[in-house]
Amino acid sequence: MHVSHLTLHDFRSYASAEVALEPGATAFIGRNGQGKTNLVEAVDYLSRLSSHRVASDAPLVRAGADQAVVRAAVVRDGRTAVLEIEINPGRSNRARVNRSPLPRARELVGLVRTVVFSPEDLVLVKGDPSDRRRFLDDLLVLRTPRLAGVRADYDRVLRQRNSLLKTAGQARRGSSSQEGALATLSVWDDHLTRTGAELLSERLGLVEALRPYVARAYETVARGAGRDDAHLEYRPSLEIGAASSIPDLTALLLAEVERRRGEELDRGVSLVGPHRDDLLLSLGHGAPGPTPAPAGPDAEPVDPEAPAPPPPRLPVKGYASHGESWSFALSLRLASYDLLRDDGDDPILILDDVFAELDTERRDQLADLVAGAEQVLVTAAVAADVPAALAGVRYLVGGGEVRREP
Repeated sequence: MHVSHLTLHDFRSYASAEVALEPGATAFIGRNGQGKTNLVEAVDYLSRLSSHRVASDAPLVRAGADQAVVRAAVVRDGRTAVLEIEINPGRSNRARVNRSPLPRARELVGLVRTVVFSPEDLVLVKGDPSDRRRFLDDLLVLRTPRLAGVRADYDRVLRQRNSLLKTAGQARRGSSSQEGALATLSVWDDHLTRTGAELLSERLGLVEALRPYVARAYETVARGAGRDDAHLEYRPSLEIGAASSIPDLTALLLAEVERRRGEELDRGVSLVGPHRDDLLLSLGHGAPGPTPAPAGPDAEPVDPEAPAPPPPRLPVKGYASHGESWSFALSLRLASYDLLRDDGDDPILILDDVFAELDTERRDQLADLVAGAEQVLVTAAVAADVPAALAGVRYLVGGGEVRREP
């Protein structure tokens, strides 16, 4: 899979832009603020209908314009399709394939698949749980596009339910208005737990599938690391034991919702569901948990010849060095790429200003790992930052123009 042509209208800094692309490596070189990242962001937006840089669509539309258009010719298995998204902040976006409108813009998701490496990836290990949930859900949707609908349905139900909880909590206890709100709330409980269980089940399966890929990637990118150093663990908002099927998870979620009904009414928010979950990232060989305290005077003597126990696993957030954190973030992206590729499609790789963050050895190491991808799009402020393994077509970006280097 690769993009053969990219067209932009009023996207970010570009009133218009036309860029011909080829398989293999393409580098966009230009000083910061000249618009090189805007080009690869547009390709990624077609993949996920969201940006890896901002949370809303408004910044994607050029100042003074009402809408932006991103259009790309995508080649897959020798066949070309023209994908187009019209970005309308505050209104519904509109999508087309080969100029034919799609009923819903989200049906565009998954027709082109991308994996982005960027300096912002550090939020995956240092940021809030919401950043890690978004990482999982984006990957879920790329693997199984129909889950975009499940994700959207869950978000809609959650908003409605939170609004109802606030209404019921503010009503005087025992009043008819609260009784009516509570009766309606039970309907939204069913919606929340059913869609939440499907999303939770899919996330559990994804983490299980991703775990060996992350371990292998971390061993490759982190100096001196072993296959057993990096760990992933999904942490739900309730105890689920070994449950993984949608019916079992639905029942568990509903029981927990009912148990915490009073607390939810007091706080006016939904406290149970996949929107409260986290993906725990840790490093180390031993069991999870803090370092054991020193033994007391009554403890059994330690055999000096016995091998030392492995260090405990410690969370990356708060314990890992900057280098370890960066290596783990890279590993998550490399693992995503390998998993998607093993699913049957070679996703487009986007390396957005990542080489400036790495020393020469790690630049070359990362470049060697991804050089075999069908298409790699690179941005860099300095041409020398792009490793030789990714020497290919180069564009110079500046002054609102994108010019191919002779």
